[in-house]
Amino acid sequence: MTRGRTRRGNDLDEATIRLLIFLGILLGMAAFEVLAPRRALRFGRQKRWVTNLAIVATDTLFLRVVFPAAAVGVAMWAAASGYGLFALLNAPVWLAAVLGFVLLDFAVWFEHWASHKIPLLWRIHKMHHADPDFDVTTALRFHPLEIIVSMLWKALIVVAFGIPVTAVLVFEVVLNGAAMFNHANVRLPAWLDRALRLVIVTPDMHRVHHSVVVRETDSNYGFNLSLWDRLFRTYTPQPEAGHDGMTIGLAEYQSDAPTGFAWCLALPFRKAVPRSAIAMDAGGGAPADAGSVKADREIA
Repeated sequence: MTRGRTRRGNDLDEATIRLLIFLGILLGMAAFEVLAPRRALRFGRQKRWVTNLAIVATDTLFLRVVFPAAAVGVAMWAAASGYGLFALLNAPVWLAAVLGFVLLDFAVWFEHWASHKIPLLWRIHKMHHADPDFDVTTALRFHPLEIIVSMLWKALIVVAFGIPVTAVLVFEVVLNGAAMFNHANVRLPAWLDRALRLVIVTPDMHRVHHSVVVRETDSNYGFNLSLWDRLFRTYTPQPEAGHDGMTIGLAEYQSDAPTGFAWCLALPFRKAVPRSAIAMDAGGGAPADAGSVKADREIA
């Protein structure tokens, strides 16, 4: 009985620490956005923030019900069972932790790339891209179905390699923190951005990925380490229209509809608009063909 209470207490401590880190980074980046904004928001914060925060709350509840162990719990189970390549090779814990962190980073990059290339995954992922503005809360805007797919993928990697618990915990914290950093609507000095993006993904680097121009959307998939996009030649340094001139979101959804909570949850089940059918001008302006309001309202 005492052991059970201790385990639940440890889980509670971990959850509390992660929540405090999450809130600290969220509030810190939100304050940074007020002090040094990179772009003016088209739709403001009030409705978008309510929706995006409601989405992350829904994701958390959904994940707890469907996948209560989460990645850290899976890592604990794999370690206790002796599963994974690192265990078979009897690799030192420090080496397994470093390699495990890098492997998880690549796994998330690859999942992100696949979410743009596989139509079924894109239907789920595009809710994230449909946000017509780009700020720290965009980092929280993922469909519950995508959260489950992502957790299953990470769990598979954790078990297959036997990644140490500490590495998985650190990775999950970094995953959340880095995403909020590189989605933030903040202005960094040009010299600092150039230096940082040699190693990590910066807000200016990731903002390109949220452009309505498809060739820009299909680049800069990284969330933390920037090397994967350089290695696999999916790196785009800057948007053609510049950061002030570029249009954020998806060309087919350029109204305020994506700022609605119910609209977001229903998006994967709406009639799909083929990406190839959305003609954009070179500067990333309004769609040349498909009507965005019609696309917003069209449900399968």
